[in-house]
Amino acid sequence: MSEFQGRRIVLGVTGGVAAYKAAELTRLLVKADAEVDVVLTAAGARFVGPASFQALTGRRVWQALWDERMDNGMAHIDLTRGAAALLVAPATADFMAKLAHGFADDLLTTLCLARDCPLLVAPAMNRQMWENPATRRNLAQLRADGIGILGPAHGEQACGEVGEGRMLEAAELFEELHASMQVKLLRGKRVLLTAGPTFEALDPVRGLTNLSSGKMGFALARACVAAGAEVTLISGPVNLPTPRGVQRIDVRSAAQMRDAVLAAVPGQDVFIGVAAVADYRPRDASEHKIKKGSGAFTLELEPNSDILAEVAASGEAPFCVGFAAESRDLAKYAEGKRVAKKLGMVVGNLVQDGLGGDSNAVTLFDAAGAHPLPAAAKSDVALGIVAHLAKLLETFRGHD
Repeated sequence: MSEFQGRRIVLGVTGGVAAYKAAELTRLLVKADAEVDVVLTAAGARFVGPASFQALTGRRVWQALWDERMDNGMAHIDLTRGAAALLVAPATADFMAKLAHGFADDLLTTLCLARDCPLLVAPAMNRQMWENPATRRNLAQLRADGIGILGPAHGEQACGEVGEGRMLEAAELFEELHASMQVKLLRGKRVLLTAGPTFEALDPVRGLTNLSSGKMGFALARACVAAGAEVTLISGPVNLPTPRGVQRIDVRSAAQMRDAVLAAVPGQDVFIGVAAVADYRPRDASEHKIKKGSGAFTLELEPNSDILAEVAASGEAPFCVGFAAESRDLAKYAEGKRVAKKLGMVVGNLVQDGLGGDSNAVTLFDAAGAHPLPAAAKSDVALGIVAHLAKLLETFRGHD
């Protein structure tokens, strides 16, 4: 993600089995063009050695409080100067206890006290250690001190037990770290989105659908969370993980999506209709599988409700954003959709530029005109959409 380019991340690695995930996280950060300085504790080095991190980062690993590589001998102070963030992953119960009580008995703990950047920790421990009252007290203290807590997750642990305490996966930590670096443009806002295709049943095994992958809608949900919004995502049938911090409601048909949207929209500040909702459905779905015949088969369709138009026309409607995926004449159809449905903004794209893929090229249409965004990964496109949305919200209904 572009936010990492040229930014420096200090990654602390303590002594837990989950240290192997720190190596994968390092790889992801370097791939995103971040500079990564790894601070490895003595216990952490028992799980993943410094050679691994040096190979991944192209930079020497920091281990000793008395490291002389810095001219002033103050690595415990200077390492975080100019860094975008200090992330400790894994953060063991022992490390969290030290941090909560201000210990400074090695390079990493000293660095945390003398830091000049945001500090985040990713807990990793056995479920009973996580649930222990002492750990809970330490956790409360860290939160009170303004330290970001990433996770932990619930799942199978190295000890063979199942419960809360498992460190987030490397990709999840990457996403959380990225979110922590975003300006909270939508802080205090409630955002409702739809994503993915709908499936209109023809019989118990067949139906009408489309090629929408849901990737753009899910990327936009993540971007809204990163911008500080409370997000509800209503999704058609897709095989995508739920973004962290997002409340997800799964539906199948356009009628089910409409019902879910109308139930969730009261109290929302923004509604974004990203889903590729079927315009039509079979008039009479068969209760049993339709058998192959010898002649032609006629399928009679009836229209589905226009969810976006219905929400936009309702009393006290939220700020409404539509998506227009067209095969030609993008400006004509996208702007026409915005005007006809009285939408605050329409995000338009040509289907050949983004449908089903990982990247997209979009143009934003609002009352002031057209605003093209450069072609990029859908995660970056989503950030551009959120930034423009935040500007429009400043004047919506006279908001400050």
